[in-house]
Amino acid sequence: MSSEASATAGDGGEQAVSAAGTSAGYDKFSKIAMESSEASGLIHFSRRGCSRKLLEEDPSLVHARDYDKRTPLHVASLHGWIDVVNCLIEFGADVNAQDRWKNTPLADAEGARKQKMIELLKSHGGLSYGQNGSHFEPKPVQPPIPKKCDWEIEPAELDFSNAAMIGKGSFGEIVKAYWRGTPVAVKRILPSLSDDRLVIQDFRHEVDLLVKLRHPNIVQFLGAVTERKPLMLITEYLRGGDLHQYLKEKGGLTPAIAVNFALDIARGMTYLHNEPNVIIHRDLKPRNVLLVNSSADHLKVGDFGLSKLIKVQNSHDVYKMAGETGSYRYMAPEVFKHRKYDKKVDVFSFAMILYEMLEGEPPFANYEPYEAAKHVSDGHRPTFRSKGCTPDLRELIVKCWDADMNQRPSFLDILKRLEKIKETLPSDHHWGLFTS
Repeated sequence: MSSEASATAGDGGEQAVSAAGTSAGYDKFSKIAMESSEASGLIHFSRRGCSRKLLEEDPSLVHARDYDKRTPLHVASLHGWIDVVNCLIEFGADVNAQDRWKNTPLADAEGARKQKMIELLKSHGGLSYGQNGSHFEPKPVQPPIPKKCDWEIEPAELDFSNAAMIGKGSFGEIVKAYWRGTPVAVKRILPSLSDDRLVIQDFRHEVDLLVKLRHPNIVQFLGAVTERKPLMLITEYLRGGDLHQYLKEKGGLTPAIAVNFALDIARGMTYLHNEPNVIIHRDLKPRNVLLVNSSADHLKVGDFGLSKLIKVQNSHDVYKMAGETGSYRYMAPEVFKHRKYDKKVDVFSFAMILYEMLEGEPPFANYEPYEAAKHVSDGHRPTFRSKGCTPDLRELIVKCWDADMNQRPSFLDILKRLEKIKETLPSDHHWGLFTS
């Protein structure tokens, strides 16, 4: 699913465009910015002023559309944000705009049973219609993927008696539980959101994506609960935790260890970027790289809540996607600037991760995440300070975070370069050796 998949406990602002804020107005406009990608400038500037001021500065935000053609008015109507809707309408929002499913803001408000919102939209000429312009009557949301699948898990098979919290977000939580005696990680959607059309859509997307993935460096999908509430997604449980916590505890890695880690990440990403069915992760960061065990000798890429499966015709296709998707500190400049982008956004994020592994601290650690992304978009890059960063590794990182996405290497090329670099480094059999 979208942002909550990245929002784990103690994220410290690093999660994907968080809906957390300092005021109710900021919360609302952060949500709109996250879900209506062209409006994402609202996230930052709403900290410093009201929604009216934002729209006065850039009236075009009122007509923003996300990947599913939803407008800010769709999002605000769905959540029942009266003040935001009033402001959007005042600035010329199309009350009867239709999303990809041909639903209007009023149809969304009716589906969410927001009575005051329904009355407000109707008073401004809002119509409730859907496919082909026919009158829309809200229906109960059907469970995602209704067809019985061999990966469908009965809730009774899951043992939560000794459950341990792994992470928690605004849409649900991830806990360690047991399935048929085996420890597993369970992403559990809040029961109160199990009828939310957008939440179900994101959940279904992530399940559909994970079912297709099989690779030693990709977190293994085991099954899902789609026919009962709460909706749940079950994957293998990896005892080693995530790379973010590992680096926080250990500091900078030796070049040998960093290269081994980077190879595992690159192998998983090479698999995801394989044509013609390219999967762009879009939120590659240390929190989404997991260690199989405490020995830290095997890494896997996980959390595909923001990933997109794209069928490409050739290796030079640029996907018509724009918007602020992912975590600011590891975000490619073209994403931050809302420009069209391709799979090379993951290569940029990889460069930032490799830098962090060698330096022992996040890129631009003294900046807030948003400011770090802005600094990068202005052409700046982190400074190399660690003596452990060899010239070959530095050169690779610089190529991977090139401002021109077309100049960044593919993950297959990265793999080849890392293998060559590995041959020049002394073998490090002690995974506890780190740089200072």
